[in-house]
Amino acid sequence: MKAAVLQEIGRMETVDVPVPKPEPGGLVVKVEACAVCGTDVKCYRHGHRNIIMPRVTGHEMAGVVSEIGEGVQDYVIGDRVAVAPAVPCGECVYCRRGAQSMCDNLTAIGYHYDGGFAEYLAVPPVAVRNGCVNHIPEGVSFEAAALAEPLACCINARELSRMGLGHTVVVVGAGPIGCLNVQLANCCGAAKTLLIDISPERLGMARIAGADVYINSAEEDAISRVMDETHGLGADIVITACSVGAAQELSLKLVAKRGVVNFFGGLPKDRPTIDFDSNLLHYREFYVVGNHGSAPRHNALALSLIGSGKVETQALITHRLPIQETLEGIGITERAEGLKTIISGV
Repeated sequence: MKAAVLQEIGRMETVDVPVPKPEPGGLVVKVEACAVCGTDVKCYRHGHRNIIMPRVTGHEMAGVVSEIGEGVQDYVIGDRVAVAPAVPCGECVYCRRGAQSMCDNLTAIGYHYDGGFAEYLAVPPVAVRNGCVNHIPEGVSFEAAALAEPLACCINARELSRMGLGHTVVVVGAGPIGCLNVQLANCCGAAKTLLIDISPERLGMARIAGADVYINSAEEDAISRVMDETHGLGADIVITACSVGAAQELSLKLVAKRGVVNFFGGLPKDRPTIDFDSNLLHYREFYVVGNHGSAPRHNALALSLIGSGKVETQALITHRLPIQETLEGIGITERAEGLKTIISGV
């Protein structure tokens, strides 16, 4: 089979490799769609502490069960499935508490295991056992289902941010994650959603998200505009859906008293700190939370929301490429030329 293999930092090659065999308790999935994520760009440019190269990356994937390992009972060959890449152990203290994204022994497909930029994917037994393989609802395309993974991360953010009915939600960053967070906020009954970015092109593409207000912070003062839109109160929830320190600093000035700021986008390893005015926190009594992943149950819920039509992921896809052009897909994502790029074996 063909696979895009990250041979070393800055070198990815499409090569022929053997089709994987399922372990007892595991599965093999024929990959029909694997979306490119910003993290794939980071892995290509800088590597990752959990990746031993060579490695097939790609972790937003959907496909068809093609082989079943001994002892697997809940799947049959031909099942359409989406695979949640973050694999909890199911046994540590955090898994037992229900916080699987915080698993002490967390592994991930596309990092510890070969990922979805290939024609076939071996799903390890621990992933099958802990609910990482979820059936795709009828009528949902493989492309749309592949984006259940980033939507699952947004669902985790919603839970951590305590987002609910009637909240005013500001999202900073109009990329795919920003668009999904806006859609999810609308789905959860937000009173008003506002989307901020410095790129007019990005904001133009993000119109599909359905925000109530779009703010170009390169052309107007985002703080003043948010305060005007919220009658001087600020936003109940602010989500920074980009990996920019200035965006995190801005979010602290946009949040209302007793509101929540969610640092969704992680910062570069060489620039991980921001200027944090702790008096803002002290006097407004707001909360700051982080968010970096999701649990398998979030993936299942994401598929349900996509299947019901409450969240639209298909419209986020702007580019489609074969496996041989995976590196170009990473380049498109790095240059922010579109929203989501899909890699497939076709």
